Amino acid sequence: MAAGMNRPLYTTEILRLAAALSEPRALEREDGCAEVRSPTCGSRVALTVQLDEDRRVEAVSQNVHACAIGQASAALVERHARGRTHNDVAEALVALSRWLADDQAEDCDWPEISTLAPARPRKSRHGAILLPFRALLAAIEAAQ
Repeated sequence: MAAGMNRPLYTTEILRLAAALSEPRALEREDGCAEVRSPTCGSRVALTVQLDEDRRVEAVSQNVHACAIGQASAALVERHARGRTHNDVAEALVALSRWLADDQAEDCDWPEISTLAPARPRKSRHGAILLPFRALLAAIEAAQ
């Protein structure tokens, strides 16, 4: 059995995060929208973003169809996206991908991401973790 596979996947912290994910809501202004799917697990995230005049994230709304791991990741995006730029999110996505692949030991620069550490040895869950970050990046890119 791979290292870490005998630890529980759905920790109390992960389940709390998943439960904390907000329902989709209308934003004051919808600057960009994106819908992304994970071909490996079938998860789907539709995300709408509102940006400020400096093109920093002001607000997000998500419609998430994913396992508890994907929902927890989406909750982390929702909690910590405010104030982020396209480059911030792109860098976080790369660092998160490396962290999940075990190419770097330290967490990426996204608050609370270490909560998802139990999913690191489970490659089948990586797509669900990355999906909300990909949706946020795509929504920012779609913003006019």
